[in-house]
This record gives sequence, C-alpha cells and structure tokens, in this order.
Amino acid sequence: MVWTGTWVAERLGVELIGDEELPALLGLALRRNPKRAHLLVSSVLGKHVPQHPSVVYGSGLGLGLRVRELLGAEEAGRAVVLGYAETATALGHAVADGLGTAPYLHSTRRPVPGVATAGGFEESHSHATSHLLLPEDPELLAGEGPLVLVDDEFSTGNTVLNTIRGLHERYPRERYVVVALVDMRGPADRDRLTAFAAEIGARVDLLTLAAGTVGLPEGVLEKGQELVARHEPAPGTAPVPRTRGGFTAVAAPVRVDLDWPAGVPDGGRHGFTPDHRARLEAALPAMTGALTEALAVATEGAPGAASRDLPGGARPRVLVLGFEELMYAPLRLAGALEDAGLDVRYSTTTRSPVLAVDDPGYAIRTRLVFPAHDDPADGPGERYAYNVAGGGYDAVVAVVDSTADTPALHAPEGLLAQLAAHIPHVVLAVVPSYAPGAAGAVAAAAGPRAPEATEEAEATEAFGTIEAPERSSMLPEPLRGPAFSSYAPEEVGWLLQDLSDVELEAPTEEREEAIQRGGAHYAESLPVEYQPSDRYQELYRSALESSAARIAHAVGVVTETVLAERSGRPVLVSLARAGTPVGVLMRRWAHRRHGLDLPHYAVSIVRGRGIDANALRWLAAHHDPADVVFVDGWTGKGAITRELAAALRESEEFAGFDPEIAVLADPGSCVRTYGTREDFLIPSACLNSTVSGLISRTVLRSDLVGPDDFHGAKFYRDLAGADVSVAFLDAVEARFDEVADTVDTDVKELLATDRTPTWEGWAAVERISEEQGIHDVNLVKPGVGETTRVLLRRVPWKILARRGAGADLAHVRLLAEQRGVPVEEVDDLPYTCVGLIHPQYTRGATGADGKAVVSR
Repeated sequence: MVWTGTWVAERLGVELIGDEELPALLGLALRRNPKRAHLLVSSVLGKHVPQHPSVVYGSGLGLGLRVRELLGAEEAGRAVVLGYAETATALGHAVADGLGTAPYLHSTRRPVPGVATAGGFEESHSHATSHLLLPEDPELLAGEGPLVLVDDEFSTGNTVLNTIRGLHERYPRERYVVVALVDMRGPADRDRLTAFAAEIGARVDLLTLAAGTVGLPEGVLEKGQELVARHEPAPGTAPVPRTRGGFTAVAAPVRVDLDWPAGVPDGGRHGFTPDHRARLEAALPAMTGALTEALAVATEGAPGAASRDLPGGARPRVLVLGFEELMYAPLRLAGALEDAGLDVRYSTTTRSPVLAVDDPGYAIRTRLVFPAHDDPADGPGERYAYNVAGGGYDAVVAVVDSTADTPALHAPEGLLAQLAAHIPHVVLAVVPSYAPGAAGAVAAAAGPRAPEATEEAEATEAFGTIEAPERSSMLPEPLRGPAFSSYAPEEVGWLLQDLSDVELEAPTEEREEAIQRGGAHYAESLPVEYQPSDRYQELYRSALESSAARIAHAVGVVTETVLAERSGRPVLVSLARAGTPVGVLMRRWAHRRHGLDLPHYAVSIVRGRGIDANALRWLAAHHDPADVVFVDGWTGKGAITRELAAALRESEEFAGFDPEIAVLADPGSCVRTYGTREDFLIPSACLNSTVSGLISRTVLRSDLVGPDDFHGAKFYRDLAGADVSVAFLDAVEARFDEVADTVDTDVKELLATDRTPTWEGWAAVERISEEQGIHDVNLVKPGVGETTRVLLRRVPWKILARRGAGADLAHVRLLAEQRGVPVEEVDDLPYTCVGLIHPQYTRGATGADGKAVVSR
C-alpha cells in the first residue's frame, strides 16, 4: 500500500524520522502558509481522512487509559481534561472517557451569547487562532488536581505552553499531562518544555502514540509554496472527484429526529461530566435505531433495509460526517452504527484550507468547498470536506448542531447539496446546540430547526427570553494576512473592518482645506498613498542598513522592560498603523529570546475621537485587560498618549486597561516604557502602507462605521510589488543577537532610573506654535517620524531642523525639496526636526506645480 506522504516527500524531500508507526499514523499534504508549507495529516483522528469510528475512538480511549495508569486512581479522580478546537475536540473527549471520572472541556472559536469567557489563548500556526474557554461551571478549571491537555499533534509545543502559562497564572497546580497522537518536536522544543516546567515549578508529562521529527531540506518552504501555486485550482473550481459508478444524480436529504437526551451537551464546549456521558450512553441505542431506519428509508425506501446487503453481497458503505468542532457526538453515533453491523467511516468538515491532489500517495485526494453555515464570529468564508467525494459511499449522515442548521446549509451551493452531488443518499441529523443554564434547557428542548425559520424565531428558539449578550461576544474575529495585510497571520490580528472596496482617497490639498475649515475630520478620508521615487527608495534602504542595529536595540529594550514589569504573558496591542511594525518586532524579540508567543493585535485610535471601543470590548472578552500593553512607534508631543488615557479614564467599562503606551522612541518624554528617548530616524516612518503590511491609516466615518463596528482600513493589494513590510522586519530581527548583551545591560540600568515623563516635548510644541504665529499645537508635528508624516500626508509649511542634524534628516530634506518646502536650521530644538503644517490653508496655498506657497 502506498504511503500517503509519498507525493510530497518525493517532490519536497520531506521525511518522517522516528517510530516505525509514524507512516501508518500520518500522511502529508500541502497548504498555503508563510511559515510551514507541509501539513501532517492524521489517519486516525477522523478529521481530514475518513476512518473506522472504532479506530478513531479507540485511539483516544487508549490514551486516556494510559493517562489513568500514569496518574493513579486517586489523582485521575481529581483530573480535568482540556481539548483543543477544532481538530482535537473528540480526541480530548475520548481521552476523558478513558480516565472515566474526569470532566471535559474543549476550547472553542464560537462565542456563545450569554456565556462569559473564562479565558482564551492564541494558536501560533493556525489559520484561525483565537481560542475561547466557556465552561458552564466557572470552577471547572480552578481545582488543584492534574490538568490533562489534549491535541492531535505536538509539533512545537507553543500552543500547549501558551495554555499552561495562562492557566497556571490563574489556577496554579502541581501537575500537567500533555496528550497527543504524535510528538513531532525537535530537540530545541523538547528542551523548552523541560525548562518551562522547571520555571513554573510543576511536573509536565507527555503521552503519545508515536514520536519523531520531520526532516526538512533547505528551501522547502519556497518549493512548497511553488507546488501549491502550481496545483491549486483557479477560484471557483475544485479537483474533479472520483465518483462511484459515475453517479451524478442529486437526491434530497432525509431528516432524522434523533431524540437527543434533554440537558446533555452536544460536546465539551461548556463542559461534559461523567453523568452526561452515562446519560448519552443510555440514549445511544434509541438514536442508533432512528439513524438505521432513516438510512433504510433513504437507501431502499423501506424500514430495516439499511442493514441488508447491496446487490453483489457488498454491505452499504456509510459515512458519518461531523461538523467542525462538533466531533464527539457524530463519532459516538458512528461507532454505534458500526457496532450495529454497518460498514461505517467517520470524518468531519473543517475550516482548514488544504490543497487536494488526486494521487494515491497524497493524503488529501478530493475537496468539497461550501460556505460557512453557522453564522461564525469571524464572518462568512469557505469550509471544506476532504476525501468525501469519490470515497465510494452509498449514504452519508451529516451531523450538525442546531446553530448550524441554517438556510446556508440547505442552499444550492451549501454542504448538503455538495454531498448529494457525490453520494446517492444524504441523511441529516441535527443535535440541539447546548447553552448553559436556562438557555441550555430551552435549546435542548427545542430540537432541530427548519431551514426557513427567521433569524428572530431562531434567536427566540435557541435562547428564549435570556437577555441579549453584549456586542463584544458578537464582534468578528481579527482580520489576518494574507487575506488582510501582507504580514503572516500569526504576526498580528487586525481588530478592524476591511474597507478596501470603498473609495476613500482625496487629494492632499482638498483634505487639508476641509480639515482646517472644520468640515471634515482627518480620519474620514485617506490621503493618496505616496509612491516614493527611486532616489527616495535608495535613501530608505540606506537608512535601514545604517539604523537596523539601533532599532533592534530599542526593540530589545522596550520589550525586556515590558516583560520585566508586567506579570504573566503580555498581550501586545499596537496602535495602527505606525505601532504595528513595532508590535510585530516586539513579538519576534520575545519569541527569539524567551520562546514566548505573545498575542498581538492592532487597533485604531483617532485624535479627538478616542480609541475603538468595540476593539477594546473584543480584547476584554478574549484576554485579561490587565495583560494588555498598548504599543506605538514613537511619541511626538504626546497627543495620542493623552487621547488614550482620556478614553480609558472616561469609561468605567474599560477601567481594567492600563493607559501606559510602550514606544520605540520617546523624544517628547511622554511615557515610562520606551526603547530610547533619542529622536532618531525609524525607517518605517519613511514610507506609508508599503512598510506597514500594505494597510492604510485607519478610517472612522459614520456612514461606514456603525456603533457596533470596528474602525475601518484598506488593504492596498495593488501595491504588493513595492511592499517592503516583511523585509523591514527581517532586517531588524537579523540584528537581534548582536545587540542582546547591550540590551540586557541597558535594561538593568533603565529599570533602576526615574522614568517619570516630563512632557518637555509638549512644552516645546506650545512654544514653537506661539513663536511661529501658528497658535494651534495640532499643526506642529515634532520629531523625525511626525515630520515625515507631514511631508507625506499633509500640506507642509516649513521644516525646523536642529542645526547640525545629519543622516537622520536625509529623507526629510529630499521630501522637502520635492515639495518645495523650506528647511530652516535652528538652535535649542529638543527634537531633531519639527514639521509645521500650513496654518491658513486654502487651495491657493499650493501653486500650480503642487509645491507649497510661503504664507504671507
């Protein structure tokens, strides 16, 4: 039999090294991912590859028995099991069944109205990273007994470390057991887990079916990406599935009433106790009978026919297909059908996009693509079912929860239609979605919903008269690259809405006139993106080369300061967009020096309008506000620092957030946490979106941003050819090691000094405003970064430069020359330079050639 990793191994040189069981447990596939092209595909998980349910359930059950043996009966009786969404929800549940007495909880990516979040964490390498913990019993994770964490694959250990670190701070315990089907960590990751256990003073054990490593030749990522690009079907197409007997007819699905036991959760999203398990076991025979009869009606039109052989002596081949996180209930139903004598396979749909190649040596042979049908928190998108088409099935039982039994499920392009196009008979089984408390009882009693039900009726049916939740639980998940921004998805999540298709750009002169006349706010439109000349780009490259080490040092200092002064694991929240490259670099420093995967998000803050309140609500729902560290690129006069402090001070809702901002450079002496207080050139200030992930400045306009929306921004995909965002990050990160020693020394000295802000920058701006006759501090932009912004986005009047300032002002002088703006050298300037916006702007202030006209 051909190993299902052969196709990838032959083309990329990837190999599995380790236990002889590995090839039987894992195949290989490819995905579009900037960090790792290959995908390990489990043959026993029941996710991407249909498998006998007895094999899937038995793998988890056996691991649970081993955990019980490891812990002993007494400790096993105090244990709690935590599984990971979406792939390991059933595996973790089976492990809990193996322990016998352990309650079970799995993380979820689906916020549930009316249910408070007990915690959350980030998964570093996933395409969708935010995990929520929503236990019905708030004390479920608070015990002192062992915590058993279950995932399908242990590749780097980052996700598990993130989870343990976060939970240990709240609920410290002495013992953890990590369970996975396979352990594929390298030596460095193994050592990191050992060191981590010693750091927190707890025992951490690991149990798997097999262990090894993945051998990756040089250049494998680039080769993998090229392979994906070559074989990926064009939009709107998919691989041609292998069909059984040329079957093409589409049959209507048969709906079965399972009579699911009232009050029993559909899975572990809110917790699943041994009592729930006993009640489910008692109800399985009746539900199996209902499914058997439904299959009989679907396949033969008569009760009892499903258990009979097909012509030629073949038994009916049935696939039980679960739905994303809903894996355990379909698995147990599939196992019961298998025990009843049917030829059954089990798998589930997934959010994970994977390349399909119809080759026996490739793990993902076919792919069905259909729209999401459960109103997901991260918005609409594609979902997938792998190795279903062409699998030779006579019937499929699609098992969904009632939340997902929507018109989209039944639509012509929906999952049921996709299944019916490839499998002769489709049966739909709907499990009532469980919600804690009274809502759970209502949902359990309500049963399945008709697809034509209105949204209002669905809400009443599912939640009765329960008070509507806060909007934060319904906000979408962060936007991530490559769909939004050119950054890798794990580098930053943008708490913004995508306005890429909206015309927002206006000529600089028109914007300036409208802003100064009070007819518009600067955040209501966008300037036309400045595209630098060849000479300017050369200046940028030269500036980056000469200052990369200096920036790396500042990144190290500010990151180490944050880690030293914040207990727990900080959550970086950069102020888009200038703060975002700094947030990414701080995240990279923490990972490179300490093995920490810090969550990082970007939010909008607008002078005069405050910070995005909905973004703060999302953060509060997913993280402890006390862990949030706001990040910006630099301070000028401190206007944004004051804006943030005022916004948080004025709202009791956000009292848990710390208004302190961590910045790379603080020349205005406005903050306590900084990398330096020198006013020097940060090359990312030289460019606009092309050094900031191709994202525009943020937008806040009432006709585009409603009271329940995130602020907006645009993704300039058309500028990809000029994008240097990742190159900028890589150039600075490449200097981390060489500055590490000096960073350690400087941070110790810095932590011992008085860093109280003096606000001398604000005082200087007020003085300059009066001396220059401007009488408006908002038109005075101090520092290299702010001066650059004036030249790129506003109508500049003149530039004040500190006498003798050198290379840090080369790009400023060039931009000023190109726009006809005078540069005046002055003494006693606390900044390297200051940009002055034209104080009485009309369109006449710009000549026919586009250059500034000196004010009279």
